[in-house]
Amino acid sequence: MLHSGISPNSAMRGLSSALLGSARSARCCTRPAASGPRCIQRGASGITRLGTDDPRMSRVVVHGGTVYISGQTDTTAADIEGQTANVLAKVDTLLAQGGTDKSRLLTASIWVKDIGEHFRPMNEVWSAWVDPRNKPVRATVQAEMSRPAILVEIQVTAALRDQ
Repeated sequence: MLHSGISPNSAMRGLSSALLGSARSARCCTRPAASGPRCIQRGASGITRLGTDDPRMSRVVVHGGTVYISGQTDTTAADIEGQTANVLAKVDTLLAQGGTDKSRLLTASIWVKDIGEHFRPMNEVWSAWVDPRNKPVRATVQAEMSRPAILVEIQVTAALRDQ
C-alpha cells in the first residue's frame, strides 16, 4: 500500500485525486508489480514522479493536470517500423500509469536516426497508432542516437483524464 492508502494496482490504473492531492506524506515510494513503475514519489508541491529508480530521470511526471513521459526507445526490433511500434506500446503503458491515454496527447517530439530513410515508415506506424480525432502538435527531426541500434525516440505530453 502507498502511504496515501491507495493500492499499487489502483495507482497504476490512473492516479487518483487522493494520490495527486494528499499532502500526508512528502514523499512516497513503493515497488509495485513489474507492469507498473518501480518507484512513485509524490512531493508536497503537487508533482508526482513515477519510475524514479533511474538515477538520471523519472519515467513519468504528473503536474498541473499534465502528464509528461521521458523519451522512449527500443532496440529489440531491427527495423524502424518494429521499433516505432514497440516505442508506441511503451508510450501507451506510461500514459496509462500517469492516468491518461493517447486521446489526450498535447505534444509529441520524435527523433529519427535518418530522416530520409526512416521518416516515411515511422510515419506510417505513427498514423496507424495516433487517435485521428485527437492528434497532438508534433515535431520530427533527425538526430544522432545514443546507441547505433536505436532508430527512433519518442517523447509525449498529455492532459490528465477528466476526474
